[in-house]
Amino acid sequence: MPNTSKKQFVVIKGTKDGLTFLLDDQCTLDHLKEELKDKLSERPETLSPSQGPIKAKIVIGTRYLNLEQEKELESLFSQEMNVRIEAIESEVISKVKAEEIRQLQQINRIVTVVRSGQVLEVKGDLLLIGDVNPGATVKATGSIYIMGKLRGIAHAGYLGEDQAVICASTMEPTQLRVASIIRRPPEDDEELQSNIECAYVNDDKEMVLDKLLKLRKIRPTLSMDI
Repeated sequence: MPNTSKKQFVVIKGTKDGLTFLLDDQCTLDHLKEELKDKLSERPETLSPSQGPIKAKIVIGTRYLNLEQEKELESLFSQEMNVRIEAIESEVISKVKAEEIRQLQQINRIVTVVRSGQVLEVKGDLLLIGDVNPGATVKATGSIYIMGKLRGIAHAGYLGEDQAVICASTMEPTQLRVASIIRRPPEDDEELQSNIECAYVNDDKEMVLDKLLKLRKIRPTLSMDI
């Protein structure tokens, strides 16, 4: 006997964190909104507005919604239920978001000398072929690699990426920063200072100054990214 049951475009699942709405990504948006409105109108008393706001997550799969369409969906929830949408999850991203991700993952190769008073800032990793003079600053959302002398300030992972590293041929910085962690190099130990080739943040959220050879074990994914 053939299965004549109608395919559901909206599946609602309850979790300890609230509700998850799984929305079909193949049907038309109009059909989706129609079924969603019907299901929201059939809510049990426990989901009535008098019970307070309900946390919810919407999963839309491979469907892309622009900002206006997202607001249309959210308005359905506010009309039928007292729901607070925590997130709309999609497997599709916009061109703008894709470009942001590309910039954060790229390696910026720059040949220059960063002089006192100058600030060189990039999105992604920085590969600088040249020196950073005292009074100069280099910043990157990712890691910083300097084929030259670092004598100024280097700030890697400035948006909060504490897995970023700082490397230089000659490490004589006035200040090192990884994410929000700051450290100055040792000034009274010339032997230790001469052995510094990189800086990274360990599991205890402390900045470590070390030889470059140690970095392969500490950050094994670096060799995969480059």
